Amino acid sequence: MGLSKTIWTNPTEYLRNQQPENPVLFFAPQVVQATARRFLDGFPGLVTYAVKSNPSEEVVENLMAAGVKGFDCASPFEIDLIRRLDPDTAIHYHNPVRSRPEIAHAVARNVTSWSVDSRSELAKLIELVPFEGCEISVRFKLPVSGAAYNFGAKFGATAELAADLLKTVAEAGFIPSITFHPGTQCTDPEAWASYIREAALIAAKAGVKIARLNVGGGFPNNRVGGEKVDLEAIFQTIDRVATESFGADRPQLVCEPGRGLCGDAYAVAAKVKSVRDDAHIFLNDGIYGSMFEFSQIGIINRIDVLDPRGHRRMGAIQGRVVFGPTCDSVDRLPGEVPLPADVSEGDYVIIQGMGAYSTVTNSRFNGFGELACVTVLSLKL
Repeated sequence: MGLSKTIWTNPTEYLRNQQPENPVLFFAPQVVQATARRFLDGFPGLVTYAVKSNPSEEVVENLMAAGVKGFDCASPFEIDLIRRLDPDTAIHYHNPVRSRPEIAHAVARNVTSWSVDSRSELAKLIELVPFEGCEISVRFKLPVSGAAYNFGAKFGATAELAADLLKTVAEAGFIPSITFHPGTQCTDPEAWASYIREAALIAAKAGVKIARLNVGGGFPNNRVGGEKVDLEAIFQTIDRVATESFGADRPQLVCEPGRGLCGDAYAVAAKVKSVRDDAHIFLNDGIYGSMFEFSQIGIINRIDVLDPRGHRRMGAIQGRVVFGPTCDSVDRLPGEVPLPADVSEGDYVIIQGMGAYSTVTNSRFNGFGELACVTVLSLKL
């Protein structure tokens, strides 16, 4: 998949003129830049981008152009990508489990911020990472609240273990910090408040003044039609509770949004392959393609349908069973998808908010999944 050099007005213009047979991702650079400025203006600390959500160079370059100066990387590939695009930008290697060769790779590329959630992984960092000027953030977890799914099922120390790890980090000579992740697509500001209060208790129990508190990702993008994501309410809660919880020892704040920065900058257009007996809809994209995440956190309902001439289908909305193109029955969108009753073969189903975890999870299973990426001035149809 490569980004087209031609810039189109909007998805409608492209679909009407090109009539693509394969699914298309539409990228609006001004959207990702505007979202970045919203974070930079509103978040009370350093904004970093979680590269895993969409490592496309066009996304990273537009974030850099908007003023983002830090990147959360989870692999040597992502570290090398960021170092190539900007040799001097800050890189946080916050995947808490790394092999020794991966650690050595990052040290050689001047990575100075790490996270950890276990004694065994901390021992590797102490062994391999030069401590002078290097930060180790202890990652902890709480029961999930207000999120689409729970990151704590895989990563995060208990509060008791986190205090022990933090004390060891400080004693080893590293810059001690704390980090957490409230869970993906988190819409409740109180989820961050609970974590921040617990972080202050962990630092107090360890007897350590932390340098920074990384409040993670989890910032949502707009998945529900007619609703607006209130990022400012989340920013204000983080700012207020950090002061209340830490007082004079308030640490510098960091966030690492992925979806929250790139999610709304893309839309996908999938072509209707078949309307089977006026019941089931078959698309040329699905769970094995750009829509993998739908099976994890539910479908985005910001959906429009255009006929081949670019006219919007206006039939009454009804729930439809929708399948992807592969021969696997797992390749079904969850529940029933709200589509106009007059949807027909050859139409294009446009789903907004598809910037995160769409390009990176495309498997090409069964030989499907070829995605074009097209630049547009606007995602409005």
